[in-house]
Amino acid sequence: MKALLGTKIGMTQIIGEDGVTTPVTLIQAGPVTVTQVKSVERDGYNAVQVAYGEGKNLSKAVAGHVKPASVTPKEIREFRVDDLGGVKVGDTWNVAEFELGDIVDATGISKGKGFAGTIKRHNFKRHRKTHGGKGNTRKVGSIGSMYPQKIFKGKRMPGHMGAEQVTVKNLKVAYISVDDNLIGVKGAVPGPKKGLIKIKLGGAK
Repeated sequence: MKALLGTKIGMTQIIGEDGVTTPVTLIQAGPVTVTQVKSVERDGYNAVQVAYGEGKNLSKAVAGHVKPASVTPKEIREFRVDDLGGVKVGDTWNVAEFELGDIVDATGISKGKGFAGTIKRHNFKRHRKTHGGKGNTRKVGSIGSMYPQKIFKGKRMPGHMGAEQVTVKNLKVAYISVDDNLIGVKGAVPGPKKGLIKIKLGGAK
């Protein structure tokens, strides 16, 4: 089962035996414990729900839900799978499930940028500053015609930017430390330091 939850530590560099420097993001990943197994027959789809970290002051509902796995998790997430492969409640796994060179997908909540204009949020161009240009060169231009006299949903406008789920696909595993529960992937992953990251084998749902 190549899927883990982890905490983003930050970026660094590793130097290979050939002397090539590789930028990697280090993630404190796992171990995770299975708290529920969902099947097509009972739930309509196959998924494995896992718990990560040590939580405090769990609600009665959550405490009762995770009691069969004997854990008090900080985070609970589920991974959809094609084949359950005999996974059962209470099973645990860690970074040892992955190998160097594996291609993985990393999912996290991107950094919040607050309220942003269209230039920053949607990469719009600014108005010209000379030859009859309007005073504010960063404002939004035309947002619609005379008909149908309304703004369509989805129109790219100023608004809240960031703080949304982002998945970066096809990242290569470049570093693994089983003793320290560390995994390093080549490139950047979404979210701030200490943010929750979901890692799963590339191509999985």
